[in-house]
Amino acid sequence: MSNSHLINQVLLTFGDCFKEHREDLSALLLTDRKGLWFGSDETSTIERLSLVGTDKTTDHQQFRVAEFISLPAPEDQEIDIEGLASTDYYLWFVGSHSYKRKKSKPDNTDVKNLKRLAKIESEPNRYLLGRIPLVDGKLLSSCPHPQNPDVLLSAAKLEVNNQGNLLMAALANDPHLGFFIKAGIPGKDNGFDIEGIAIYQNRIFLGLRGPVLRGWAMVLEIELKDSSPGLLTLQQIGEANEVYKKHLVWLNGLGIRDLCVDGTDLLILAGPTMDLDGPVQVYRWRNGVNLRENVFSNPEFVQDIPYGNREDHAEGMTLFQDVTGVPSLLIVYDSPAKTRLVGDSGVMADVLKLVG
Repeated sequence: MSNSHLINQVLLTFGDCFKEHREDLSALLLTDRKGLWFGSDETSTIERLSLVGTDKTTDHQQFRVAEFISLPAPEDQEIDIEGLASTDYYLWFVGSHSYKRKKSKPDNTDVKNLKRLAKIESEPNRYLLGRIPLVDGKLLSSCPHPQNPDVLLSAAKLEVNNQGNLLMAALANDPHLGFFIKAGIPGKDNGFDIEGIAIYQNRIFLGLRGPVLRGWAMVLEIELKDSSPGLLTLQQIGEANEVYKKHLVWLNGLGIRDLCVDGTDLLILAGPTMDLDGPVQVYRWRNGVNLRENVFSNPEFVQDIPYGNREDHAEGMTLFQDVTGVPSLLIVYDSPAKTRLVGDSGVMADVLKLVG
C-alpha cells in the first residue's frame, strides 16, 4: 500500500544485543526532541536511541527492567512491552496482560500443529505496569525530583498477584471483560490484550487491542498511588467508586495498537484484533482525556497507515512535530518489510504527516 503522507524516514540503528529484535518493535516514545525509546514484544528490556538531525540515530543504550523493578518471573521471560509513556520525570511501560496461543509451524505435521494450537500460556512478566525515573535521558532506580529535591522519584510497579496484578483481579468480575479474562482467551483470539498507554496528569489510559465487543474497542482509565516501596495500588475513581473507568470507542471494528496524548485529545493507532494485516488507521478522540465513563464515543478518522502482505504491521506511534516542525507522527512496524532492514542491525521507521 503506498503512502502519500510519508515525509521522511528515520534509520534506527541498534547494537548487537538487540539486532535480532529490530523486527519485533512494539512500542515507541519520543522524549526531549532527541530521545527515542522502544519496547519489544519479545524481551524484558527497554531500548533508547538518540536522534541525530531528523533522520538518523546513534548511541543505543539498553536498560534491563529487572535492574529497576523486581520481575515476577525470570528475566528471560518476555514482558511483551506494548506501550510507553512519559510524564513528570517518569517513563511508564505496560505489558500486554494477555494469554498467548502457540503458533502452528509450516514444517510441522498436522498432528504436531494441532497440539501446538491447543497450548495456551500465561506468563507473569506480561502483567507488568510500571514506572522508572527518567532524568537526562537515563533510567534510574530512584533520585530526587529535579525541580523539587524534597520529592523522591522511585521505580515501582502495580502490585502483582496470582491473577496477574490488581487490575486483572478487579476486571475478572467486569460484565464486559470478565468472561474473556476468566476463560483465558488469548490476545490474538480477541482476548484481553493491552497495546497502548497514554498519561494525562495523574490519569493513565490503557488501550485494548481486544476484546472488541460488537465492533466497539475499549479504553480503560485508572489512577495509581504508592502503596509501599516499589509497589503501586489502584485508586478508587469514577461514579461507582470502582478502581477503573471504561470508555467505548468506535474504530470501525478495529482494536487499539497504540495511544498518545495530543493536548487533551487522544490519538489512537487502530488495527485488527486478530492475526490480519490491516486495515491500520489513526483516529483523533477529541477531549478524550476528559470524557465521562461508560459513554460510547466516535473518534474522528484521521488517516490510513500503510501495511504489507504478512509484513509492516504498525505497532508504535509517537508525536514527531518537535523534530519536523509540522504536525507529524513517527511510526515503527512489527515484522517490517525486508526493504526496511539496513545492514545487520538497522531498520527504517516512517515519519508521516498528521493530517487531522
